[in-house]
Amino acid sequence: MPYNIVVIVGSLRKESFSLKIANALASLAPASLKLDVTRLNGISFFNQDLEAAPPADWLAFREKIQKSNGVLFVTPEYNRAIPGVLKNAIDVASRPYGKSSFLGKPIGIISNSPGPLGGVSAAKTLQNILPGISGPILGQPEAYLNAVGDAFDEKGELTKESLKTVLQQYLDAFAAFIEKQHR
Repeated sequence: MPYNIVVIVGSLRKESFSLKIANALASLAPASLKLDVTRLNGISFFNQDLEAAPPADWLAFREKIQKSNGVLFVTPEYNRAIPGVLKNAIDVASRPYGKSSFLGKPIGIISNSPGPLGGVSAAKTLQNILPGISGPILGQPEAYLNAVGDAFDEKGELTKESLKTVLQQYLDAFAAFIEKQHR
């Protein structure tokens, strides 16, 4: 039975590169992984005042993470960090205090940018936020995808062979990491 991996897309944009990369990952995934591409459009803003009676969207998102065998973040970089929508989702899923839905979940991080740096600051932001509220984070290989602007055709299909190779290598390493964490 394949491991269920929630792939969190860190962008709301309908044609985002993060979404296209997440969908490409789902199509390239080995048989040992089932990738559930998850958008953040329906998650309301975190407000600690609501923790006593959390909104249904929070509960559904938390449950999805809790039922998974791991989480893979695919995010762009906004102003040298992660998008606010992604930080909000992390805040929602990591609460209430001490009961993070990410606890014990193996984590993967893929950042991307049409520019030359590949969203490295976004990945580093996640690497700073997640320890203490998640499980182990895959350290190698790291995936900072640059120049992704020309990697997809008009249908959103991945056409850049060099990127396909990098994604496949990452997925193979992530699958081995997940397997090791669940032994």
